[in-house]
Amino acid sequence: MSNRDWIARSRASLWHPCTQMKHLEAMPPLPIARGEGPWLIDYEGRRYLDAISSWWVNLFGHCHPRINAALRDQLDRIEHVILAGCTHAPVVELSERLARLTGLGHAFYGSDGASATEIALKMSFHYWRNSGRAQKTGFVSLKHGYHGETLGALSVTDVALFKDTYAPLLRHTHQVMSPDWRLAEPGESAEAYALRAAADLERHLEQHADATAALIVEPLVQGAAGMAMYHPVYLQQARALCDRFDVHLIADEIAVGFGRTGTLFACEQAGVRPDLICLSKGITGGYLPLSAVLCSDAIYAAFYDDHAARGFLHSHSYTGNALACRAALAVLDLFEGGKVLEANRDKAARLTAMLAEVAAHPRVEHFRHLGMIWAFDVKDAEPGFSRAWHERALAEGVFMRPIGNSVYVMPPYVIGEGEMHLIARVCRKLLDARD
Repeated sequence: MSNRDWIARSRASLWHPCTQMKHLEAMPPLPIARGEGPWLIDYEGRRYLDAISSWWVNLFGHCHPRINAALRDQLDRIEHVILAGCTHAPVVELSERLARLTGLGHAFYGSDGASATEIALKMSFHYWRNSGRAQKTGFVSLKHGYHGETLGALSVTDVALFKDTYAPLLRHTHQVMSPDWRLAEPGESAEAYALRAAADLERHLEQHADATAALIVEPLVQGAAGMAMYHPVYLQQARALCDRFDVHLIADEIAVGFGRTGTLFACEQAGVRPDLICLSKGITGGYLPLSAVLCSDAIYAAFYDDHAARGFLHSHSYTGNALACRAALAVLDLFEGGKVLEANRDKAARLTAMLAEVAAHPRVEHFRHLGMIWAFDVKDAEPGFSRAWHERALAEGVFMRPIGNSVYVMPPYVIGEGEMHLIARVCRKLLDARD
């Protein structure tokens, strides 16, 4: 079948996520037949560089032979079994390895990032209840933060486009200053601004700590805010304040974990350990839905009791799916055996150099880079900018999805020299273009 056929069938039967479906009349979805490394290939053989890792999940390219082989092997063993009352090798081995990597204890599994947020919020709330401090029910998050779109996750999200419509359904939470360095005053350093933002958090906790269960943050990069980046001193201050005021620190590493910021987990760059960490997206290399929440031993111990009601009674049918866990183990094998972080540092330096002309372009402000994430804001962006950029980049063979006026690049780690040159060339060309 042709691209046209699949587009028509898709529009007739499918509701696409985060999409105004009427817009597909003018800009139809891209029909993908197969993937190959960092490339997506449509039904007519056209190739598109996946410059956003398929919504930030695909770390090692499409159809990676080692992940494929691990899944084929697992298919001949067990595909899935109920995890309430059963266990299996992939979920145990993955839990052990994640504990060693994060410094946190028992892993609880969900299916996606929003599920992980829900789990972490419920764990924190229930911990304080089990500890005899049931008044600690409030949550604090950063302005412009994003933690998912289920109701609990959306309650701690601060992106109006996603949140405002559903406001009557949501729990009230409090948002404090974002440490996003783009918001600093002229002449104010990223570190100084982060400390000013931390002072705002301190003022809030001074008044409300007795009723606050947890602070949840996206460490170092706020993704849906347009890849808003901030100084690690904020995480250091947040950890100290949470300790001082007896509040949990939840690190939402869903988008930034597994090497995306240059270290395996972003919190490492601040030298802090959260009380709970949320993982998803790249955990399976983009193969299967999986998320995990790991917590401190103190949190786990508060649930360990003879009474069922004091247990963490949360579940979904595919919790700890064996195939997804096996894919995640293959991803960790690639990290451990391939010196991925070291190779990424070299690639990051080369792509940053190639983007020098983009950074200096008169239409560009706030060019920023951390690990394997690049972003910049287009000063004169008109309404509809993001869709127009997406369409023009596709015509050049690059798949990109700007957020508002922020263009970002988050490629798979297998990107090569030629693909990096293509990204830089297309960004320059689209910036030079005038309507």
